[in-house]
Amino acid sequence: MKFFLAGLLLAACLAPQMASAQAPAAPASPPATPSSNSILLTVFFRHDQSKTLDEINAHLEKTGFRKNFPPDGVEIVNYNIVMGIGQVITLRVPADKLRAVNVAIEKGAWGAYRTEFYATYDYLPIFREQQAKDKAAPK
Repeated sequence: MKFFLAGLLLAACLAPQMASAQAPAAPASPPATPSSNSILLTVFFRHDQSKTLDEINAHLEKTGFRKNFPPDGVEIVNYNIVMGIGQVITLRVPADKLRAVNVAIEKGAWGAYRTEFYATYDYLPIFREQQAKDKAAPK
């Protein structure tokens, strides 16, 4: 049984590589150009462990949260599940849509999650640039 599962795992890992070798890759879509008046906002939806997943989903269904979130004009940049914490979502929010994000969460997610908000910025390009400089510097 162990060998079967190991083979299945290996096949699953190799399948994307084999498929990409056989078919030409689709062109990558260019990243969205953030407007000068938008911010990144990271939202934590912390799980309420007194509720089951079915209860949380029933609340979100009742409030129409998934139909109304994010508000028009707001882009989801990242959406991650962090086990033991909940959901972590990074949004690109035009300044004039910040209130709409807040209201959508208050009307839909409250009662299912505890929420936290953090202004965010993308540090990865800066880190990569500094990393390249550090690697190129003489030792």
